[in-house]
Amino acid sequence: MNTNKHEKFNATTQRNEGSCTVFLSGELDLSVAPDFRLVMEPLVGNSELDLIINMKDLKYIDSTGIGILLSILKARHGVKARFVVEEVPTQIQKLFDMTGIAKFFAPNENSQ
Repeated sequence: MNTNKHEKFNATTQRNEGSCTVFLSGELDLSVAPDFRLVMEPLVGNSELDLIINMKDLKYIDSTGIGILLSILKARHGVKARFVVEEVPTQIQKLFDMTGIAKFFAPNENSQ
């Protein structure tokens, strides 16, 4: 088993009536931040859709990825639109808890 293998990042979207879920997988870090921003850019300002980030298959996130999530949270708050982060893996939840940002991503904390 190669533990140093970089897991390719992927973001796929699924639209339902009134919402859009973005499924993240692999590793979200500085090297793929532009790709993530491209996926998110047309969705962030759409206040008619609830925006959901599903992290079930995300293996790693660095400070750049966290920064992008916080900028999305701020933008969604600015347009008074719902933003939820769901199915956060344990190791990423620990990071969110340690940095104090977990409370911003709790479903009831940032819902409009």
